[in-house]
Amino acid sequence: MAIRLNHTVIPVSLKLGAPAKVSARSSLPFSVGDWRGVSTFSGARSLVSAKVKQREESTEEEEDQPVPVEDDSVDDEDSTDQLVDEEIVHVEERDFTGTAYVPVYVMLPLGVIDMNSEVVEPEELLDHLRTLKSVNVDGVMLDCWWGIVEAHTPQVYNWSGYKKLFQMIRDLGLKIQVVMSFHECGGNVGDDVHIQLPEWVREIGESNPDIYFTDREGRRNTECLTWGIDKQRVLRGRTALEVYFDYMRSFRVEFDEFFEDKIISEIEVGLGACGELRYPSYPAQFGWKYPGIGEFQCYDKYLMKSLKEAAEVRGHSFWGRGPDNTETYNSTPHGTGFFRDGGDYDSYYGRFFLNWYSRVLIDHGDRVLGMANLAFEGNCIAAKLSGIHWWYKTASHAAELTAGFYNSSNRDGYGPIAAMFKKHDAALNFTCVELRTLDQHEDFPEALADPEGLVWQVLNAAWDAGIPVASENALPCYDREGYNKILENAKPLTDPDGRHLSCFTYLRLNPTLMESKNFIEFERFLKRMHGEAVPDLGVAPRTLETKSE
Repeated sequence: MAIRLNHTVIPVSLKLGAPAKVSARSSLPFSVGDWRGVSTFSGARSLVSAKVKQREESTEEEEDQPVPVEDDSVDDEDSTDQLVDEEIVHVEERDFTGTAYVPVYVMLPLGVIDMNSEVVEPEELLDHLRTLKSVNVDGVMLDCWWGIVEAHTPQVYNWSGYKKLFQMIRDLGLKIQVVMSFHECGGNVGDDVHIQLPEWVREIGESNPDIYFTDREGRRNTECLTWGIDKQRVLRGRTALEVYFDYMRSFRVEFDEFFEDKIISEIEVGLGACGELRYPSYPAQFGWKYPGIGEFQCYDKYLMKSLKEAAEVRGHSFWGRGPDNTETYNSTPHGTGFFRDGGDYDSYYGRFFLNWYSRVLIDHGDRVLGMANLAFEGNCIAAKLSGIHWWYKTASHAAELTAGFYNSSNRDGYGPIAAMFKKHDAALNFTCVELRTLDQHEDFPEALADPEGLVWQVLNAAWDAGIPVASENALPCYDREGYNKILENAKPLTDPDGRHLSCFTYLRLNPTLMESKNFIEFERFLKRMHGEAVPDLGVAPRTLETKSE
């Protein structure tokens, strides 16, 4: 049996072994255009197909056994574990056959290299890499941790473990996206290892804690260095910019053969907290919980000096201070005098402060990406922006403001960032493309989140600036609904110019992804990202129900 849609035949029947009863659900009205199917089925997975495969294997094992004579007198209803119904559920899915090829990379585990610069569990990793290659994954992404490579002594770099890992990857014919990770690993969502900043940097921080971002209460965030020391010689005679450049240049020299052989396809440069261009405004270590608005992180002496100088140039020296009515990390916008509708964020002082705060972020990205282009001349570079989608539906966009994105309802905060990326021919990597606004509204209605609106704004800001846009999922994703959302954002149906993501990086390789049902779903997603056809378009098998006594 088949249902014919838009001149495309979609098979919906499955041949199942006895004693199942197969039925096809009656359909609701079909959509037109490039969409197939009818109703959205949340979290659809190929569970029935797995069951079918299991039963087929069982049938093969029993082929050589005597075939029992069926007893028609036995009532099917008396079976203690009988399959009642195996239904085919139709889902609304767009056909991506023949669409643009979007490369897909898979992030390797955070701790794939240990603190001794050795590959962790290389045999198991190699098996997983072979599996990824077998389904035509384009490559992998991995972090080159500053805290591992330059761990003990300034300008003494240990790349040995990474060289072994890169060779493993090259031997399999996979490409590599490399992240220059100048931040601490641990304390963020999904972090399962702890890699601190280099020991010699932490020693400096003990006597001069102002090298770290600082909140209004004076708490120091050791996840990354404050942008206030970009040009300050406080790191054993070097500025932070010089430290970053020396590290990147060392990598470029040590891995020259991988650049020459085009194994390294892109360098993503860490620009702040979690490797993203943002202030560490919502640290879990200080008690932040979603959807708190976060806090401004400009109270180290270097950034405060910059703020005071900017206020004096503006002619209002008393503006050289941070706002005092922003409350705490877990406050709501309407619970503060600064972020509420009509609050101080939109006053003369508020606009001055937010302009300065966001300009520090853009200037930092400008300086570091300039250094990256010097170190990796002629190679593709990129940087990541975080998808701060909570409170997006409010006037102030408070969570974005504390992170450094001046994107209130009457101002575009991402256009200037995209223009800065364009200056350095850098690709923009953006997160949260798998999130649906409706899901956020159902789970956290108080957050007034809009991930879809944010993704649309950022992608269009980048495309309008003429820079490549890549993306990754913000949270683990194993279900068809999440994959379909990624596909919609990767290849927008209504874009008149046919623009699409330059590549997508999946977060991340782990045992859950490698489970059979999850990996089958991932492979299906991969084919559609590559513009290939899939045989089960618009069909979401459901879990088989059973009856018991």
